[in-house]
Amino acid sequence: MVWLRWTLLFMFHTLASGNTAPQFVMNATFSLPEDTPLGAWLFQLIAVDADGDELTYGMTGTEAYYFSVSSDSGNVTLKQMVDYEKTKLIRVEATVDDHHNTQVLKRLTIMVKDRNDNLPIFINEPYMTDVLENTPVGSSIYRVLAKDEDTGSAGQVSYAIEEVLPNNEANYQLFYIMFNGTVVLNGTLSYNNKSTFYRIKIRARDGGGLWDGVTVHHSNTAYLSVTVVDVADLDPQFLGEPYVGSIPENSPLGTPVLTVMAIDRDKEVNDIIYYNIAGTTSMFTINRTTGVIAVSGNLDREGVPGEEVQLQVVAREKDLNIYQQVAQVNTTVIIQVTDLNDNTPQFYSCDYPDCNFTDSPASNFSGQIEEHASPRTPVTSLNIVAYDPDKGSNGTFQLSLLGPDAFAFSVTPDKIVNVGTVQVLVSNSSFLDYETIPTHSVTMEIVANDTRRTNDCCSFATVTIRLLDINDHRPEFNQSEYKLHVLEYSPPGTIVSSGIKATDPDSGIYGEITYHLLPDSIRTTFIVNATTGTVLVANGSKLDWGTRSIYYATLQAVDGDGLSGSTQLVISVVDINNNPPIVIGSYNVFIAEGQDTVNVQIQATDNDDPMTNNSLLRFEIVPGIFSSNFTIDPNTGVLSSRGPLDREAIPEELAGNVVVTVLVHDLGIPQLNTTVNVTIIVEDKNDNAPRFNSSLYVFSVQEGLQGISVGTVVATDADQTEINYRISFRIVSNAGSNNFRILSSRLKAGWYQGNLQLEPDIALDYDRLLQKLFNLTVEAENSNFGGSVDIATALVQVHVLGVNDESPTIVPSPPNDVRVLENVTLHEWVATLQATDMDTNHFLVFQELAVTCFNRSASAGNVCHNWFLLEPNGSLVVNSTEIDYEVCDLVELKLRVKDELTEVGDPYSGNETLRIIIGDVNDHPPEFLPIAKTFVVIPEISVVDLQVAVVKAKDADSGVNRIISFTISSVVFITDDGSSQVLENIFKVTTTAEEDVYIGSIQVASNLDSSLKGQYQLKVEAKDDGMPPLSSSTLLDIFTVAKSYRVGLQFDQALQEVQANLDQIKLTLTAATKSTVYVATIRSLEDSSASKSDRANGKIMMEAYFVYSNGTALMYETVLMLIQSNPDALSQLLSFGLSIIGPGDVAELDKEKELFIIIASLSVAVLLIILIMITTLMSIRKSYVRKLKALKALKVASNFSASAVQQGPAIPGTNKYNTEGANPVLGFSLDPSAHLDFEDTTSYDAVSLNSLDENTVDAPLNSSATPIKLGRADPRLRENGWEEPLKAALESRIHDLDDKTQQPGLPSQECFSFDNPALDTTDL
Repeated sequence: MVWLRWTLLFMFHTLASGNTAPQFVMNATFSLPEDTPLGAWLFQLIAVDADGDELTYGMTGTEAYYFSVSSDSGNVTLKQMVDYEKTKLIRVEATVDDHHNTQVLKRLTIMVKDRNDNLPIFINEPYMTDVLENTPVGSSIYRVLAKDEDTGSAGQVSYAIEEVLPNNEANYQLFYIMFNGTVVLNGTLSYNNKSTFYRIKIRARDGGGLWDGVTVHHSNTAYLSVTVVDVADLDPQFLGEPYVGSIPENSPLGTPVLTVMAIDRDKEVNDIIYYNIAGTTSMFTINRTTGVIAVSGNLDREGVPGEEVQLQVVAREKDLNIYQQVAQVNTTVIIQVTDLNDNTPQFYSCDYPDCNFTDSPASNFSGQIEEHASPRTPVTSLNIVAYDPDKGSNGTFQLSLLGPDAFAFSVTPDKIVNVGTVQVLVSNSSFLDYETIPTHSVTMEIVANDTRRTNDCCSFATVTIRLLDINDHRPEFNQSEYKLHVLEYSPPGTIVSSGIKATDPDSGIYGEITYHLLPDSIRTTFIVNATTGTVLVANGSKLDWGTRSIYYATLQAVDGDGLSGSTQLVISVVDINNNPPIVIGSYNVFIAEGQDTVNVQIQATDNDDPMTNNSLLRFEIVPGIFSSNFTIDPNTGVLSSRGPLDREAIPEELAGNVVVTVLVHDLGIPQLNTTVNVTIIVEDKNDNAPRFNSSLYVFSVQEGLQGISVGTVVATDADQTEINYRISFRIVSNAGSNNFRILSSRLKAGWYQGNLQLEPDIALDYDRLLQKLFNLTVEAENSNFGGSVDIATALVQVHVLGVNDESPTIVPSPPNDVRVLENVTLHEWVATLQATDMDTNHFLVFQELAVTCFNRSASAGNVCHNWFLLEPNGSLVVNSTEIDYEVCDLVELKLRVKDELTEVGDPYSGNETLRIIIGDVNDHPPEFLPIAKTFVVIPEISVVDLQVAVVKAKDADSGVNRIISFTISSVVFITDDGSSQVLENIFKVTTTAEEDVYIGSIQVASNLDSSLKGQYQLKVEAKDDGMPPLSSSTLLDIFTVAKSYRVGLQFDQALQEVQANLDQIKLTLTAATKSTVYVATIRSLEDSSASKSDRANGKIMMEAYFVYSNGTALMYETVLMLIQSNPDALSQLLSFGLSIIGPGDVAELDKEKELFIIIASLSVAVLLIILIMITTLMSIRKSYVRKLKALKALKVASNFSASAVQQGPAIPGTNKYNTEGANPVLGFSLDPSAHLDFEDTTSYDAVSLNSLDENTVDAPLNSSATPIKLGRADPRLRENGWEEPLKAALESRIHDLDDKTQQPGLPSQECFSFDNPALDTTDL
């Protein structure tokens, strides 16, 4: 029926004579390469106007400034360059105006095409990384990232390593880079044997793309600094092996022997080394940290096997190595215990070699020998072994005999090394006489003498030798006369002589002797002991040297057999010493210092017998402070100095007085003595020059201080009197000396100091001084009045110091932003801040003042306060593993620098803010948003590019990491019977973005097969643009609905009303059926069999599908039942004009039927045109008839009464009333009270009927005629005085004729008009 619609439309426009608006006949989508030059022609706006009006083109929209439009031709040229990276899609509205109708708009979409106009840009430079030296081959050590904002191959970045420093082939092959920028270790690293630093030059190159029609490539370079980090993988190593040392025996505890040293071969690790001795030893210990081996026990070489000790020393690193094992090494230390001569040779009673020298040595030995034995006869029964455990010469000793009888014997051998058997031999047989030896035995000592020892050199052993005796002698005195002495006044019992003995070599009773003193008169003064022969004083009061000086007596010895012998005794009385010496006079002597010799004669006397020692005097010096400086003649008493005396050698407190004490004693028994002090006063002499306590003095003075003290020098003079030790200072004139002065002051006797000062009006300026160091010569002198002047000199260096008075500055100011990725590792170095200070001596310390956290320019609280640590040296290191870009993307660190050495002024710099920008890392895959909507596709109405479903996804990352693109990875069609098949190129997806949500529009890519019944299952993948890209996927079901499920709903309303209420209709249908409503088409029923009334009222057919979320569709019977079971929905749908629910139009015509219908339609069209022409001619005739009837009705109009009209029932499709007085043309009663508006129907019948009123009879001449509006009569208005339109028109004409009569000359005007919505061409 389409041809009929267009035919009627053409006829309507012909009859209505209206002007149509122009229409665009052009595509709505264009492409624009971003390298298009300015002024280039892009496309043409094309529109057609059925009226042939002149058209004017234009363009509007917020992005229309990119283009220039020719208003007459519609040609569009480029006005402003476009950038794909900034604008990917331009939306404008093209305008066309025919100057008659409203301006027509058409939305245009210009898609900007990318061109290769961007370099790959490396992100987050500089690139630096630390790599452990034991990193396995094939490990990823770093990843660089270069972004190219272009798309396609022009945005695909590849990487290559161009150079590796140090530059050699081995290093070039040490690394390789993967397609995603990951640098991989391709060889082994070694901190000790290879380079510790590598610099890798990396080139990023895009895949090439068009620019001005030519394929171009862009590249960029960056450098990766790789620092090899030493790891603990090597055991320590001893230095200076082998270790051999020696220590003397008996060394004190703690005596160091030697030091072992081990180092950590991991140079950068440099772990602490601990030492210990493996096993147990009581003789040595080792310091755990220093490696010093020291004596810890008693060392006795003789107790050390082999004379050496072997120690196993272990060096162990403090920490475990990378294999979690103890890193250690051991070495052998040999310590030789050297011999000391610390043992005295000892004697042992044993038979060598069966001796046990651990037993105690023996000190007594006994033997026997016959008297008068031959020389070299050994004494029998002696088992003597001598032993010295020392080594070599230390163990060599000599043997000898001691004692009164030793001369009669000899010892052999006389020298022994370490050990030997000792024999005693007879050497003088005549001495071995039993009678001459009272004990009948001889005793001697064997001496073992270690001649190399000065102390404790010898050991002694007593040897007793028994002799056999014969009886053949009589008592006998050794002398015939003995001269004896006894002191006067000796008390009774005083022994006069105890050594006078008579001997009788016989044994037994014949050898027993008795002593007698003769004559008897002597016994009143002296007596004798009959057994011992000792002469004693009987009465000492008789012994007076002055009365009798000599006594004579006979001492007789008688043995047991009566044999006797005698001797003469001469006893002299000896004077005793009972008077001490007496010193004559006192002794005080003055001498000059340095005098050569001093002689003083000491005089003394003694009142004892001058002929005896009791009055014989001797002189000596009593030990004292100065006794070594003098000598005295013991006989004459002359005291002499050993040399000149130095006053300065005498303690100052003695004031030059030298006191020497002289002892005078006699030679009597007991000695008597007396002492005398000799005082020698040494007068001082100026014989010492001044001396500085240092030859060089170094001082410093700050700039800007007037008259400040620089320092002091000290000089001494050894003289002891002030006149001789007084010192004065002066500065020798030289360069710069005029800036200084020196003041002398006395510290103590002989000590003076010089206070070096700046002149009172002098202040040194460090910046203006040409010399910052003054070399001054200072002299110290003392005056020898009347003599020469002694001078000493010293060099004084004065350094001028600048004052720290400048505040530090952070450079640059403000500090450069620091960019840190959120996946940065703990303790990683981030940046080093710099600061300067104009002072030469400064110590700068960075201080952190505050930390502020931001997230998307808003405060993030305190989340980042511990993320970074600012060290005092300005290093910024990572202090947390919780850095998260999504929590905080900007850290502002408020800081300053302090100069710890500032002396004057502000030590702080100005406060600065360091911005630490947290970089996002692609660590969040895209996340699909839930969509509750069910997607259905209707194959017969699904054209290419039709959107059939939507997916949405978000990515928590930022920047390129959050940009999402959707792809369809697979399409599987699942039929109703459960079978499935894989399809390709059925659907496509386009990606758009709304703020942070990315929308994937699933569109039809090719014609769908309507014969398939089931559902499409699409696997949609969302991938971000991060490196590496992350992705996620979701399954999307799109249900197909067969044509048999199409439901037809007929509405008795105009098309506009159905369309306006479409949303409410769908909501009501959804509420009634609990399904999703898909409207396939809305069309007017154009069946020729429809009555005029139907066409006038409007019948609209809406065909739709009712689908549940599982893809199940409803048949029309079920839809009808569900709507009827819901009264509310039914009522609302009836209010929208719903009249019929039935099956949809699903008939499909074949090609032959379609051709037949077209031919038949054309035939009917020709017939219809003929019929319309005939009807038009008949309408012209009826027009005249109606005019006549109107004139007739005019005559009775004045007598017409609305109240007298009899109303009757209305007949649909004809005149409204068939009673008398009705208008047979208009179908309205001539009720003058009725409203004259036209009816609002848009049906074709109403148009046809109302069009008959276009003919006017005697149209009014004025322009103020009241417009007549036709409307459908309403039965409710039968009694309210409806005004009949014709009557009103006639009355109006009579009124206008009256006005015309009153205003002659006015031109005739046709002003009959009406307002009828039925003429809306949109409905047609």
